[in-house]
Amino acid sequence: MNLGDLGAEVIKVEKPGTGDDTRAWGPPFAGTESVYFLSVNRNKKSIAINMKNSRGAKLIRELAAVSDVFVENYVPGKLAEIGLGYEDIEKIAPHIVYCSITGIVVSVIYFLYSTYVMKVV
Repeated sequence: MNLGDLGAEVIKVEKPGTGDDTRAWGPPFAGTESVYFLSVNRNKKSIAINMKNSRGAKLIRELAAVSDVFVENYVPGKLAEIGLGYEDIEKIAPHIVYCSITGIVVSVIYFLYSTYVMKVV
């Protein structure tokens, strides 16, 4: 969001079909999308890619190769399972800034559960 505010081209990858969960977080809504979603996704372009299939993962790698920053918020290790972890992206884009954001891991028992957390930068 902040990079977009400063003029960067930001491309958000969403899951096909439903997109970002926060599209439905409301009320309030502006049309069919939540005001929250619209506020935190301003200045972003959005594409839907199924990263779980090889074609989708290939598209993400191609996009990463020409990008400067890669931000992800998956459960730790999930992207590595499909060939999109830091080590994988770094091989094709050694220049890239790779930022991994995840929910708070309280203990080993809860390590594989994803969460929504407030991000303060």
